[in-house]
Amino acid sequence: MLVAGASVAHGQVQSLSVSAGAQWVDLTHDFDASTIYWPTESGFQLTVDKFGMTEKGYFYASKRFAAAEHGGTHLDAPIHFSKEGHTVDQVTLDRLIGEAAVIDVRDACRDDPDYQVGVGDLHRWETQQGRQLVDVIVLIRTGYATFWQDRRRYLGTDQTGPDAVSQLHFPGLDPMAARWLADHRPVKAIGIDTASIDHGQSERFQSHVTLFKHNIPVFENVADLSRLPAQGATVVALPMKIAKGTGAPLRIIASLPSN
Repeated sequence: MLVAGASVAHGQVQSLSVSAGAQWVDLTHDFDASTIYWPTESGFQLTVDKFGMTEKGYFYASKRFAAAEHGGTHLDAPIHFSKEGHTVDQVTLDRLIGEAAVIDVRDACRDDPDYQVGVGDLHRWETQQGRQLVDVIVLIRTGYATFWQDRRRYLGTDQTGPDAVSQLHFPGLDPMAARWLADHRPVKAIGIDTASIDHGQSERFQSHVTLFKHNIPVFENVADLSRLPAQGATVVALPMKIAKGTGAPLRIIASLPSN
C-alpha cells in the first residue's frame, strides 16, 4: 500500500492509504487568461520575466502571476465569511484528504439553472448508498464543469463588473441543506463544480455563512466529476498555503477505487 497523505485531527495522526496502482483523476481547471473569476475580479495574469538563452549559455525561464484568492479551482477558507473562521494555513489536512461522496444532481440542474441542492438530495444519496454522509468530502456534481469554456453558460452571463453579479445563474447548495450538514453530519469539506457553493442569485450567501461558522471549508469551480463513483474515491485537495489567506488556488485530485 502507498500512503497518500496524513492528517492531524484531535491530537491523533491519521494515515490514508491507497493502492500503489491507483488511477488518479485531476479535478482541477487550468489557470490561464481564460480562467473564470467572479465578475468583479480581474482574473488570472501570467507575465514572462525571462525566457531564453543566457549570456552564460544555458536556457532559463521564469514567469510571475497575479490573481485574486477566489477564482478558478480554489479553496474558500472559513474566514471568508466568518470572522473567527480558519484561515487557509489553519485548515487542517484531515479536512482536505478523505473519501469522496458525490451527490449527482445533474438532472435537476439541467431543468433549473438556479437549482439549490436540498436536504432531500442528500437523504437520497444516503438511502441509495446505504450510509450517512459522515467523515467524507461531499462533492456536488451539477454538470456545470462541462460549460467551463463558455463563460456565459457557466455563470449565466459573460458580463463583468458589479452590475453583472445580479445576472449570475448557476446551481448551489440550499442554506437549509448547509445547516443540516453542519448540525447533523460531520463532513470534512464540501466541493461543487460551479463558481460558488451558494447559487448564482444568492444575495446573502447563507450557505457560506453557515458552513464557515462550523469551520467546514469549501472547494469551488471543481472540474469534471464524471469519472468518480458515488462513493469510494479518495480525494486530496491541497491549496497554496497562504498565511492568513481567505482562499487560495487549489490542486484537487482523486484516486479511483480498484474494481
